[in-house]
Amino acid sequence: MKIRKHLESLPPYTPIEPFEILSARIGRSADKIIKLDANENPYGPLPVVREALGKLDFPHIYPDPESRVLRKSLSAFIGIGEEYLLAGQGADELIDLLMRIFLEPNDCILSCPPTFGMYSFDAELNAARCIEVPRRADFSLDMDAIRKAVETYQPKLLFVATPKLPDASMLYSKTMYELLSMPTLIVLDEAYIEFAGDNLGASLSRIREVPARENLIVLRTFSKWAGLAGLRIGYGAFPLWLMPTLWKSKQPYNVNVAASVAAQVSLEHADELANIVELLKNERARLFVALQEIPYLTPHPTQSNFILCKVIERDASELKARLAYEHGVFIRYFNKPGLRDHIRISVGRPQDTDVLLNALRSL
Repeated sequence: MKIRKHLESLPPYTPIEPFEILSARIGRSADKIIKLDANENPYGPLPVVREALGKLDFPHIYPDPESRVLRKSLSAFIGIGEEYLLAGQGADELIDLLMRIFLEPNDCILSCPPTFGMYSFDAELNAARCIEVPRRADFSLDMDAIRKAVETYQPKLLFVATPKLPDASMLYSKTMYELLSMPTLIVLDEAYIEFAGDNLGASLSRIREVPARENLIVLRTFSKWAGLAGLRIGYGAFPLWLMPTLWKSKQPYNVNVAASVAAQVSLEHADELANIVELLKNERARLFVALQEIPYLTPHPTQSNFILCKVIERDASELKARLAYEHGVFIRYFNKPGLRDHIRISVGRPQDTDVLLNALRSL
């Protein structure tokens, strides 16, 4: 018996580990760990969401395969018709679904590393190639190189995030329109948009442009702003010509009833979530100023719920390890080109910031 040949060399995706695993690894109880490594919302779901999850009426019944109630709520929240919307088991499922729909073996996508690792992972999983156009030293997109790559390789999909990964800055409007002028399908990942601009990112999001464009897809998630990372719930806005294929290609019951209810209740209380987002944005500003005073760190300005920092004249991986084992503070370190001298710190609660800063100063 043999597996598909391309999977033999598929590199595994390295996920962030949960509290109980981290706790066992360093010998600290979970309540003594400061987890700032996965850009999760430290406040978690709203109390009203937790209450609703405890009162699920039909957990024993298969969920609505079309997520109709959720899509209606999303339509009102975003301001576009529900016929453009599809919910998924996190935005990750929708990324993989797009690749399964569009990619034949040896077809290609285009991404701009360093960026979200799922783009290249899912391409390889689907026996396709990921053409990479590295970012410039300041993490901006190399538009000349992107244009040349599109002409040369004719990628089926071009993935780009805004706020951008890894530095959490926004794409310029000029850059966005240049991308949309190219002969490929642009997949805009707005996982962190609610932390940018005003009104939960509404002033900066491109999602309302989807109905007017044939080559724009926008993906969003409840993981970050709504604190639902553990329930895996996201959604996307797609051109109408693509929707029939999406509907027949997705798993029938892809969004479970708990995730669907949690997302619906979150949308009903979006004003309360907006207040929590503002708390995190205020803490982000405080943390950014404080990190500038750490002599071996240079933080990048950010429009998200994390801060990327360049580590100066010391080993970034060692810094991550010492924070974890000596102080119980977990941050992200990426062992990949362009980021080997960088760490990423999620914005936590004020008490989390205090512990982090005391640890950084002691080191």
